[in-house]
Amino acid sequence: MARPPSMRSVAGLTFPEVSRRLQETSILCLPLGAIEQHGLHLPLDTDVVVAEELTHRIVARWGDELDLWQLPTVSVSLSREHDWAPGTLSLSIQTFVALMRDLARDIVRALPARNLAIVNGHGGNRGVLDNLIHELRGDFALNACVLHPFDLSGVEAEHGDVHGGKSETSVMLVLDPQRVRRDLIPSGGTPQATEGIAALVFDRGASFPWRTDDPRLAVDGVIGDARGATPELGQAIIDGGVVRAGEVLRRLLENQRIMPMKPRPSL
Repeated sequence: MARPPSMRSVAGLTFPEVSRRLQETSILCLPLGAIEQHGLHLPLDTDVVVAEELTHRIVARWGDELDLWQLPTVSVSLSREHDWAPGTLSLSIQTFVALMRDLARDIVRALPARNLAIVNGHGGNRGVLDNLIHELRGDFALNACVLHPFDLSGVEAEHGDVHGGKSETSVMLVLDPQRVRRDLIPSGGTPQATEGIAALVFDRGASFPWRTDDPRLAVDGVIGDARGATPELGQAIIDGGVVRAGEVLRRLLENQRIMPMKPRPSL
């Protein structure tokens, strides 16, 4: 989807402008996506589109008030649950962590800003990111948080809407409708999907390496039912995420003010 570049893009600045326009309290917003199958009806870069567009809209809404700056997108992340499908790209956990740590190290070297908001378009990154932001803080004095747009929106998803279903399809009907293959939306989950999703995906007492080629969970790589997707639902998810991001980013600045940080000397 064509749109003008953000006026608050770090990549759009010249190098003298970086020192003039960014400061320690600026917030860098990093879109983090994935390249992975999303069923027959959504493109491989769905999570990239979601991360980039939500970041763009968050920066447009809150940029002047909270001094936000958009970083270039990290497009490949942790997608092993989809590696059965042609086109899916995935880093190992070690490589992903090393990439994010190197990026954090270079942000601290190259930019005055010490606040980082990762806008995560792929749910499979969540567990690693929850732990990684402790290292970004302790090792690089980088005050970080992660925004998960679908959960942040406050719009409750249908039970079992895990991947490529109603919510993601609805958002893509707003962000990039021309690339949604509506005629290829699957007819719905397997008869036993509700039980399988509860046991393998959402059980808080046990964790499993669930996959989207598991016939107990998915149809053509989709976990959920995209047939009810609408642009109206997609817009509600987008708007909710953008509005609620303001509160999260203010909390991030409060963390910086109340809990000042110093990097570990060895790093």
